[in-house]
Amino acid sequence: MDFENLLSQPAIFTIVVLFFSLLAFSFSFLSRRHIQKDGVRKAPPEAGGAWPLIGHLHLLRGPELLHVTLGNMADKYGPIFTIRFGGRKSLIISNNELAKQCFTVNDKAFAGRSKTISSQVLGYDSAMFSFKTYGACWNSLRKMAISELLSNHKIEMNKHVRLSEIKSAMKDSYNNNKNKSMAVTELDKWFGEISLNVMFRLVVGKRFTGYSEENERIRETFRIFFDLAASLLVGDAIPWLRWLDLDGGEKAMKKIAKELDEFMQTWLDEHKRSRNQSADRDFMDALISNIDQGFDGYDVDTLVKASSLALILGGTDTTIATSTWAISLLLNNRQVLNKLVHELDTQIGTKRSVIEEDLNNIVYLQAVIKETLRLYPPVVLNAPHESMEDCVVGGYHIPAGTMLLTNIWKMQRDPVLYHNPLEFRPERFLTTHKDIDFRGQHFELIPFGAGRRICPGMSFALQMVQLTLANVLHGFDIVTADGKPVDMAERTGLTNTKANPLKVILTPRLSPNAYA
Repeated sequence: MDFENLLSQPAIFTIVVLFFSLLAFSFSFLSRRHIQKDGVRKAPPEAGGAWPLIGHLHLLRGPELLHVTLGNMADKYGPIFTIRFGGRKSLIISNNELAKQCFTVNDKAFAGRSKTISSQVLGYDSAMFSFKTYGACWNSLRKMAISELLSNHKIEMNKHVRLSEIKSAMKDSYNNNKNKSMAVTELDKWFGEISLNVMFRLVVGKRFTGYSEENERIRETFRIFFDLAASLLVGDAIPWLRWLDLDGGEKAMKKIAKELDEFMQTWLDEHKRSRNQSADRDFMDALISNIDQGFDGYDVDTLVKASSLALILGGTDTTIATSTWAISLLLNNRQVLNKLVHELDTQIGTKRSVIEEDLNNIVYLQAVIKETLRLYPPVVLNAPHESMEDCVVGGYHIPAGTMLLTNIWKMQRDPVLYHNPLEFRPERFLTTHKDIDFRGQHFELIPFGAGRRICPGMSFALQMVQLTLANVLHGFDIVTADGKPVDMAERTGLTNTKANPLKVILTPRLSPNAYA
């Protein structure tokens, strides 16, 4: 039957007419959505190269790191553009003024979180407050985390834990150097031991020490968690293909989630048996006391485990990464390292270790940390937000349900904001940029995010990083193990870390009595 005869059939003709009428109506409806009383409501430009069904997914899974790929797209399409992650539209921001619009006037609009496979599988079905969308449950869990662990009052109360773990690590390293004239240390692991011990003591009331089989399992499980949590899965882009698990990501997540839950359940059972109600109780004890019933569809045990795990994970990887990047940058810029060591010797002397009361006087160290966070923010793409309602950014209409990714890495290397942005120059934060703060008020530097979803552990992390760096730089002469510059290649999971271990030789500078 030819096309002309086909159209002569009344029923089929009606279907064809209805089909094209529907197309015309859809086009008209979509067009009308972009009309306002004051003119056309524009959508941001979309990056080219999208494919049917998968959108730009094929461009985002190449050999380049995602933030670099999106940074290159920004060079081509501008500081605000969209990509399609399968059927999901994402807004990419790479400019401080646009970021300010997102996290000030549109802060509540962008306070949502997209539900992803990782948030469901790894985050106890989004019970972790870092994965949870904005609302009463998120607000309650976040407030509990701040009041019981992350407030300035609690940070001050727990300073003895941080100092004792740092002094213990320093003392062990000093003792090891008695037997070897040159001891090679993987400094990222060294930082990891300190961070894990501090967080384990504060959250579950035990030290994470030694290289037992169980501890090695925990370390490896944490590492895989951070890799998987930032994965771009086909099932997220094309939900109806999720059941096939084409890239095997969901299967891997379920395995790691099961292992993590086994650890958390063991520690929870221990806490239930002991029920510490004293003033020195740990975070898990506090949660058990404060959460007497489940809410928002979660039972009590799930909320306690999810919140405790969120703080252990959030309080370790970012501080390890920032400390490691800082030492790497200093080793590649010896004049900066020498200047910082001189400041430490001048302010502290050579008879004792650094304590927290010294930190306000070590201003060059603060500038070094700021410059490190500018070049290598711990989270290069701000954790994905999702618009909960329509809003306007940069004069463009952003519909509800749009995922927002802020390319912090690209933004903080903007030559408009920073002269010679790729250079490591801490002095800029003592001169031209001395008034810029990284606590979410100055959008030239937002390594911890901004707005109502700014990282609640920012102050805690900064205290850890400052105290750890001050002691290791004051206590040791440090050189690379191979005598070469540090390889600065990145390896990005949920946290931006070095691709290769930082192997150094630590030579004691102080008397062992400094860490007695």
